[in-house]
Amino acid sequence: MSRLLGHYVDHKMTSPFAMAQHSAKVKALAKEISRKGVLLVATCLRVEIYGCPTSLPNIERMAFSTLDYKKVEGAEDITQRLAEIACGAHSQILGENYISNQLAKAVDLLDQNLPISQIGRLAIDIGHASRERQGFIASFNYDQIVRDIIADRFRNGELPDRLYMIGAGMLGRELIRSGLGERFRSTVVVTRNPKNLRRRLRPWTDIEVSLIRPAEMGAVREPRSIVVIATADVNDQYEAILREALLRLEPCAIVDLSSIPLLSGELARSFDYVTMYDEEFLRFVAKNNRRIAPKLSILRSDIGESISRKIVPMP
Repeated sequence: MSRLLGHYVDHKMTSPFAMAQHSAKVKALAKEISRKGVLLVATCLRVEIYGCPTSLPNIERMAFSTLDYKKVEGAEDITQRLAEIACGAHSQILGENYISNQLAKAVDLLDQNLPISQIGRLAIDIGHASRERQGFIASFNYDQIVRDIIADRFRNGELPDRLYMIGAGMLGRELIRSGLGERFRSTVVVTRNPKNLRRRLRPWTDIEVSLIRPAEMGAVREPRSIVVIATADVNDQYEAILREALLRLEPCAIVDLSSIPLLSGELARSFDYVTMYDEEFLRFVAKNNRRIAPKLSILRSDIGESISRKIVPMP
């Protein structure tokens, strides 16, 4: 296997919000970078590139700009890093499961015959297996954190009205699938493409949701409804529509899982508004991480042993 090299920067090396802002810019280059045979892993908390050393120099400037980054070299070390990412060992919420899907999508953009593509798929498989063997699974994942935040708003037995899920991507769909809306009178998914989402939800025969377009939200005030924002795909026009709809709706609370929060300033303060950067959310993250962190060293050893059995060392 040819020599491989990687560079990365993540939320441990800068502030999570600064990392999210930078990553959002780099994500727009994903297809261009993948066409050059380079694996780009750009999530809200990281930007990482992997490939042959001759392919990386120009990509470095595109991916990191003025940020300092670290290097990882060789098939085994890169597989270790990617496998750890796949099982949530480098996530803000240790043991969360959504990152694996993001990594798989990044690998799928590549020519599947490239060595780095093969390494990526191997790392995902190893990460999945080690995660299961070691029970490296978040007790407070996104769905449980949101569930507890909602419960705190209705702690005296009040009956909530509707759950509004803004976003029809992976996170929004998985939150619905987790049963987040069971306590509510109904669940409404706010999407710009109801037809496409209806097709995706067709296999979910046991889950009932209504689909509306963004401009249709907020026909009446719903002070006992909760809004969860689970999308990062927001342009200026969409943002303006959502802001107006939220002002009309006046929900009990808004939980914003966007890496770059939708609301800010006075508008944010006019709602009971919780983002991933707020103390309430971070308390759950800390609680989860205290429980699962002791498993990290065993998990990494498990991954390393699996890699040593799978990869033949370079001569």
